[in-house]
This record gives sequence, structure tokens and C-alpha cells, in this order.
Amino acid sequence: MVEKQTSGIDFSEAPVPVSEWQRFRRVFFERKLVMFGLIVLLLLVIAAIFAPLLTPYNPIKGDLADSLQPPSSKHLLGTDIQGRDILSRLIFGSRTALAVGFLTVAIAGICGVTLGLIAGYFGGVVNMVIMRTMDALMGFPMLLLALVIAALLGSGLQNVIIALGVATLPGYARVMHGLTLSVRENDYILAQRAMGASNIRVMFKHILPNALPPMIVLITLQLGALILAEAALSFLGIGIKPPTPAWGGMVADGYRYLSSRPWLSFAPGVVIMLVVFAFNLVGDGLRDALDPRLRGLL
Repeated sequence: MVEKQTSGIDFSEAPVPVSEWQRFRRVFFERKLVMFGLIVLLLLVIAAIFAPLLTPYNPIKGDLADSLQPPSSKHLLGTDIQGRDILSRLIFGSRTALAVGFLTVAIAGICGVTLGLIAGYFGGVVNMVIMRTMDALMGFPMLLLALVIAALLGSGLQNVIIALGVATLPGYARVMHGLTLSVRENDYILAQRAMGASNIRVMFKHILPNALPPMIVLITLQLGALILAEAALSFLGIGIKPPTPAWGGMVADGYRYLSSRPWLSFAPGVVIMLVVFAFNLVGDGLRDALDPRLRGLL
């Protein structure tokens, strides 16, 4: 009799557990906009790596006889005032954009994360000195601060990276500071301290790994902003030194001919827009895929 009653009860099946990788793949790779951003960034990286093989002309030396030629089968995007092929300069300009973006993120990210981690973990006077300095730097808009530093240091790739690195450092420090204050109060951190773990071990082995997902998203979003900032500095004439190809400098060079030959500025402008848009799409996808608060919702 008991067997009959139990056999008639409908037991609901437990949900199939989903691993973090399966969730990441579903949320990140199955979005068409995110995949569009990844394809654009992949093409950018390929263009930067294989630039000498993809460009039919020298991006620095031109022929004055071909000055200001319109787009044609010979020059797909036309030529500039010095007869240099626009397409070749765009392809080589991807190297400049990626160098500025990744090197600046590496410098500002490492320094900012370290400072924010130290300030949030130790607190007290250390926290006050570091974070008040970051607040002072954040009192200036990022582009304005980079503009002042670049004007003081002079133009050139190295100086642009330093200027943008100093200007973006406070953002990394403040985000890492807030994450550290949150993570350090967890029970496993208190347990590590009770077991006699050193401060270095607790900070870099337990707090930092748990704070990395939001930092990865911030870094991805910052890459697009840095490429745009470098283009702005080059447009203003204090960025990359000519004749090195730089997208912002190409927009500035074509600005004088905007009414008669708009392709000189439109071509690099569209490339800048696509690359920044692609980084933002990938950053949004990473945020949704790595945010633990969205588990079960996405």
C-alpha cells in the first residue's frame, strides 16, 4: 500500500548544473553584437601583425605626383596631400592604436591595481595618502589631464603612453580600492589571517583573484577609450609624431579638405568609431558573463 502511494507522487527533476564555462560561453559567445565586436577586434589584430604584407604601398613615403587622388582601383581610399596611400596608413595605424592601448592599460592597470589593493587592505594613513592623491588626479577630466601632461612631455609614442597612463591610473585605483574593502571582510580572508598568512599572500593570492573579473571588464572598456584619447591627442597635434601613421593625425590632416575630399577624414574616423564600438561591445559582454550577480538571470 505504501509502495503504491509513493509511486504515484511526481518528483520534480533537479536542474542540471551549469558550469561557469558553459554560462560564460552562452552569455558571451552567443550574442551577435559581441561576436561582431570580436570579429572587428580580430581583424584589427591581424592588420597590425601582418601590416607589411597587407599594405601595397609605403605608409610613410609618398609620391607627390599622386597627391590628393580620389579613391580608385590603384588607391582604394585615395591619397593624402603628400601622395601617401590612405589604406596603407590606416593598416599601419592599427599598430600605433594597439600599442598605445595595450601598453597604457598595462602600465596604468598594474600601478592602479597595486595602489588600490595596498590602500584598501592596510587602510589608515596609507589609505588616506594614496586615495587622496588619486582624488586629486580625478579632479581633472581624463583627456584634459592627458593633454596637459603630453604638452609638458612633448609629442611621441612614449610620452603619449605616459600621459594617458597617468590620466587613467586613478580609475583603476578607485575600483580596486572598493573591491578590496569588500573582499577583505569575507570569512576566508579572516581565516587566512588567523592561520598566520602574510599580508602579501592574502593580498595577491586571495583578494586580487576575487577582484579580477570587474577589473578585466574595466580594462576592456578602457582600451576603446584610450584609442579614442590617443586619436584626440594626435588630432590636436601633440600625439604621435608625423610621419608615423596615427588615425587621429590622419583625421587632422584631412580636416582642411573636408568639403572637397571628405574621404581623407572619414576613412580614419570610421575606423576609430568601429574599433571603439567593438571594444565597448566586448566589454559589455564580459561584464554580463563575469558578473556573479547575474547568475541565473542570464
